[in-house]
Order: sequence, then structure tokens, then C-alpha cells
Amino acid sequence: MTQRRKSFFRRPEWLIIGIICIAANLRAPVTGVAPVIESIQHSFSLTAAQAGLLTSSPLLVFALFSLVAAPLARLIGLERALFLALSAMVVGVFWRVYPSIFSLYAGNNLIAVGIALGNVLVPSLIKAYFPQRIAFLTAIYSLMMGLSAAIVSALAIPLTEYTPWGWRTSLLSVAIMIVVSWVVWLPQIHKSPRRRKNRSDQPRTALWRNPIAWQVTFFLGCNSLFYYIFVSWLPSLLTTLGFSASAAANMHGLMQLASAVAGLLILPVVRHFSDQRPAVICAVIPIFISLLGLWWLPGLALLWSLFVGLGSGAVFVLALSFFGMRVTTTSQEASLAGMAQFVGYLLAATGPSLMGAFYDWTQSWVPMLIFCLVVACIMLTFGLSAGRNVKI
Repeated sequence: MTQRRKSFFRRPEWLIIGIICIAANLRAPVTGVAPVIESIQHSFSLTAAQAGLLTSSPLLVFALFSLVAAPLARLIGLERALFLALSAMVVGVFWRVYPSIFSLYAGNNLIAVGIALGNVLVPSLIKAYFPQRIAFLTAIYSLMMGLSAAIVSALAIPLTEYTPWGWRTSLLSVAIMIVVSWVVWLPQIHKSPRRRKNRSDQPRTALWRNPIAWQVTFFLGCNSLFYYIFVSWLPSLLTTLGFSASAAANMHGLMQLASAVAGLLILPVVRHFSDQRPAVICAVIPIFISLLGLWWLPGLALLWSLFVGLGSGAVFVLALSFFGMRVTTTSQEASLAGMAQFVGYLLAATGPSLMGAFYDWTQSWVPMLIFCLVVACIMLTFGLSAGRNVKI
């Protein structure tokens, strides 16, 4: 009986379940802060800029630990590294609801450590175990990230308003999925570190001096900056426009769900064309529409929230596809992914606090919309360069 149970838990189907569970935790624990950020501000008497650190400081953690993830996996194995990631998230999700400002920030950043490791290692795990099903599992992985984030955002305000612990209940709700994922992943830690069979003997290109690498990097980085600004401040923007906190949280969730759906739609199309510049234009157009719509026709905010998600999700998937399309070796692909995520998250980390400071100074969200329009223009410029059919 014991032997059967072991073999069942080590079957590929159980590993896929584990991957899906981990994917559910790679966005929601951080993005779920935004719908309750005003409640957190009131509890701790934070300025908008200080509150913005709750969503910007995890991005700095993402940048730092995106460089740590690969060496850690080589040292102890992908499975055990992901177990450490989940363990960090378990500790962080309970720590951040402890009634102190230090615990709030420390726990939130510990969760970010786990998410950073997962973001880098899960795609590697899929490639290592399911090389023939990468597109399918990546699509499911992306959808699960967006779906879980949308659900957490939609539940945030009801949990805050109708439970004794208020916003702490909302932040604690993600603990259920994190703990389930930790338990599901336990059988994987007994596996030996998986050796890479095909290592490239070619010298690595000096990506940090390569213009194509920088074009891909800033295309992803501008999108990350735009996305995390809206993840952080869209609910607050909507409430100042007259929407209820519950409606704002629902639109926040819709934005994230739309970002996942966009990826599912564009991924199969992109691979059939050698030149992705038309796809770049189609992906960025919804971003321009959403920003102008929120500025000029805020009454249709539900529609503009949908466009924010569709545009940013499409750009995200395009940028990820460029990691493979613009290189010639697997070592270059891994290096480009690490470079783009490191720089992209560093760039994105400036957004939430900067936009919070803008609002503190002006008491208006218009400067944020103008700033994001400029970012979208820069994103389009780098995207058109990165979308050409060229190789590093």
C-alpha cells in the first residue's frame, strides 16, 4: 500500500497538479493587496507613497531573487528549490497579518521571495519534464495565475467588510491555496536533482551590450511598469471616480483575468509568423485606448479595465515569446530571460510608489495616466524593434 502511494504521488499527473497549484500563488498574494490598500493605509496612517511600497518592494525582491533562482536550483534541484519557495510563502502569508507595520512589510516581501523563485523555476520545470507539452502547460499556468488573482481581488472587499479581522482576513485568504500547494508539493522533495543533459558549449553572447537584448528587455520592462502601476492603484482610482469599493475590486479582478485570457489568444498566433511587429501594434493599442478612456470617459471604467488587462497580457506573452525567438541557443535564452526579468522588475518597482507620490502632491490620478501614456509610447517603440525577425 505504501509503495503504491509513493508511485502515485510521483506520477506525471501529480506533478502537473503541483505545477497548477504553484501557478495559482504566483500573482494573487501580491496583487490581492491593492483592493484593500486604503484600509491598510487607515490602519497604519500611511501616506499613498508609503502604501505604494507594499506593491513596489516585492518587485525589488522579484528582481533580486530572479538572479538567485537558477543557481539555487542547480545546487539543490528544481523540486526542492520550489519547496523552499512555497515554504517562504507559507511563513510570509501568516507573518504579514500580525499587527505591526514591520510584520506587514516583512511578511509581504517574504511572500515575494517565494513568488520570485516560482516565476523563474516553474517554466524550467515544465521544460525539463514535459518538453512536448510546453505550450499547453504554459497556457494553463498563465490562465491559473490570472484566474486566482481575479478571484482574490473579487473576494477582497466582502472579506474585509463582513469578517471580524477586516483587511487581514482578505490577505489571509490566499493562505488556503498556499498551504494546499505546499502539501501537494511535498512528495517532490524526495526526487534527486535533475541534471541538464544538453548544455551548450558555445560561448554566451554578451547580452548586456547587445541592442536586441535591450529592446526585448525594455519591451517587457515598460509593460511590467505599466501593469504594476495599475495593479497597485486601479481600485483607488476607481473609488475616487465614484465607484464602490466592491465594484472597484471586481474591476481589478476583471483586469487580471483579461490579462490571462489575452495570453491564451495571442500565443498560438504569434508562432506562425516570423515578424511580430503587427502583433506588437495590436497588443499595445488596447493600452492606449484604456488610458485615454479612463481620462476622458471614466464612466465606462469597466470596459477600460478590461482593455488594460487585454493589452498588458498580450504584451507580456509577446515579450516571453521573444526570449526564444530572438536567440540561437538555450543558454542565450536563459540569460536573456534573467536579464529581462531583473531589469524589468527593477523598472516596475519604481512605479507604485512614484504614482502614490504623484497623487499625494496633486490629489489627482491624471498625472498617472499621462505618465502611463508616455510609458506606452516607449513600450511601442522598443516592441517594434524587438518584433523584427532578427537573432542575437
